[in-house]
Amino acid sequence: MTESLQLKLAHLPRTPGVYLMKDKTGKIIYIGKAKNLKNRVSTYFHARGAQDAKTARLVAKIADIELLVTDSEIEALILEANLVKEHKPRYNVNLKDDKRFPYLKLTMAELFPRLLVTRRVVNDGAKYFGPYTNAFGMRKTWKFLMRHFGLRSCNLEIPSPTGRKYKVCLDYHIGRCGGPCENLQTEEQYRKHVEAVILFLSGRRNDLVKRLQEQMNEASEAMHFEEAARLRDTIIAMDSVQQKQKVDSAEDIDRDVVAFAREESEAAAVVLQIREGILIGRQDIQLKTEAEMSNEELLAGFLHQYYNHSENLPEQIFLPVSIDEAPLIEDWLSGRKGSKVKLVFPQKGEKQRLVVMAETNARLVLDEMLLQKRKYQEKVPASAVSLQQVLKLDKPPLTISCFDISNLGQMDKAASLVYFVKGKPKKSEYRHFKIKTVEGQDDFACMREVITRYVGRRVEDGKPLPDLMMVDGGKGQLLVAREVLDAHGRGDQPVIGLAKRLEEVFVPRQATPVSIPKTSPAINLLKRVRDEAHRFAVSYHRTLRNKRTITSELEAVKGVGKARLVILLNHFGSVEAVKQATLDDLSTVAGIPKSIAQKVHDHLHPPSSHLDEK
Repeated sequence: MTESLQLKLAHLPRTPGVYLMKDKTGKIIYIGKAKNLKNRVSTYFHARGAQDAKTARLVAKIADIELLVTDSEIEALILEANLVKEHKPRYNVNLKDDKRFPYLKLTMAELFPRLLVTRRVVNDGAKYFGPYTNAFGMRKTWKFLMRHFGLRSCNLEIPSPTGRKYKVCLDYHIGRCGGPCENLQTEEQYRKHVEAVILFLSGRRNDLVKRLQEQMNEASEAMHFEEAARLRDTIIAMDSVQQKQKVDSAEDIDRDVVAFAREESEAAAVVLQIREGILIGRQDIQLKTEAEMSNEELLAGFLHQYYNHSENLPEQIFLPVSIDEAPLIEDWLSGRKGSKVKLVFPQKGEKQRLVVMAETNARLVLDEMLLQKRKYQEKVPASAVSLQQVLKLDKPPLTISCFDISNLGQMDKAASLVYFVKGKPKKSEYRHFKIKTVEGQDDFACMREVITRYVGRRVEDGKPLPDLMMVDGGKGQLLVAREVLDAHGRGDQPVIGLAKRLEEVFVPRQATPVSIPKTSPAINLLKRVRDEAHRFAVSYHRTLRNKRTITSELEAVKGVGKARLVILLNHFGSVEAVKQATLDDLSTVAGIPKSIAQKVHDHLHPPSSHLDEK
């Protein structure tokens, strides 16, 4: 234990807060919360003999601790959940790819709200429903609502701020929209449809059916028979959906039933969403955890992460095992919902049957997940798996890019990028870079320019960066790459620097290089990538040098200045094409007199070359 860590442990505050444990490289490896920071953090270091395997491994890696003090334990719980989601520490429970889960969004700030699918939740006055882990099921729900509840699918601004007149689209003619764009439907009429959608997505299906029946009767009495028939069809469709989703329950309490299945560090959780006795959805979530973590820790960690961003909280949450944090989590969720949320641990009867059903589903999800993982691993080259293990990456680097700077003098500074997929070159992703901003021989500045251009373009185009980026150089080049990635908000991008000896690889935030055994398959992969990067860079550099040499030759011809050189290059397309051109070809170029064409041809094809050809 370092002296600075000992000093921190001796002066821990006795207040609620969050603690961030870091390893010797400064990487956050665990985030926890506490009602009393001094008591909680001290237990990691004062009860060595009573620690489980997971905690012992964690403590052995702690080099520093950062503290964030809060006013209450609930504030600490919320902050912990947000920080875990952001940093994804190794020893916490993490939801895999939760940032990709979609939501349904009602644009309530608009006069005639739309129902959209989005993956971003922002404070824009809209009403969000989700997240949905089953994107296919969510799309089916969206289509059902758009078909039966008459919300507009266009993105028109209604009413038009410029006074522009709109025309109804096909949706109006097939009865899927009331035509608010042409004032064929009032805001009040449209809002009834919006309220119906909110009831549906909130799980208030019974209330919705009653409301639709009332509207159908009113329409029938007013002899609006087409509207009454439309409402009747919607009610029938609703009944059909409800029969398929019915769960045997004598109570209409809103519930989530949570269960999980696990094998070592792999785990899957399932949340059955029951509203008014109706099973309205099933959320499947893959979890990343440590094999030694207890079921209680796993469940508590999952609840923190899942419900921190979940909308439409239930009144009850059924759980398969009891957890010590239940009272705290109940207070937190009740505060979010604005009414009581209770955690229940069923032991028998119908309620336990629901938990068993959720556990069965979780087991199926985990089995499918493990099967997909095995199939994936069968397709992953051993060299990529070896490189993942050596560099301690989150996943095998199936896509790798490598940058190489070719700087052989003041005139010809260039860089190249090669791209490998599953250990094989993908030449369509290769790139050449002519250095534009660097004066003199400065490899660091050249690398900064090239990576800035490449990363900036990928981010701008919405394209992913490779699983692993490599720079051919030591710590200096790696530091440059790291700074550029941080500046573009890609600080978590894996990147390494290749030393002169392939057995040594530099990684961020580590002073000494990582040693790779010579027998490791990772060595062969690194060698193939670096050799190809060097070959490609040298080839491009040679092309630039030859082009400059021929260009200089042309400029040496009396009467050929920069203007005529540009005319020739624009006409023929390349320096090589100019060199291959005949006298007749040169004479036909607009802006090039025949006398100049003759001089250019004679200069590029001296008499001696003709004799040699003969």
